[in-house]
Amino acid sequence: MEFNFKDIFIGNLIEKRVEELQISTERICNFLKLNEKQLTELYKQKDINTDLLLRCSKLLEYDFFRIYSQHLLLYAPPASINYKKVDSQKTASPQFRKSLYTTEIIQFIMELVEKGEMKNSEIMTKYNIPKTTLYKWIKKHKK
Repeated sequence: MEFNFKDIFIGNLIEKRVEELQISTERICNFLKLNEKQLTELYKQKDINTDLLLRCSKLLEYDFFRIYSQHLLLYAPPASINYKKVDSQKTASPQFRKSLYTTEIIQFIMELVEKGEMKNSEIMTKYNIPKTTLYKWIKKHKK
């Protein structure tokens, strides 16, 4: 399944996952603390609050937050050189060692390469993927 990480419609994704797992509406409503009308409305939402998304992720055994992380990897602008960097020692926010590329992201990038939709240099610039990483993927995943 090809997924568009640029336009995320989380309610629809939750509904598809529910259908895949064939979980009863009653169980979902009990776990999420919603009534049936609220659940139906949830499926129509483009975005939902994080607490509810966390409960959905637990119930449906799927990391819906990862979809947003992938969006950031693909579409967040690269950090500006002139932007004042915050010392990692002085921030209260959790620090992550490196970017996380899932198989979906790698497949997406490899499709761009194989179909010739973008040059390697364009991919590296647009998606902020290091040159060595891109060439390792090409070597490993080339069809």
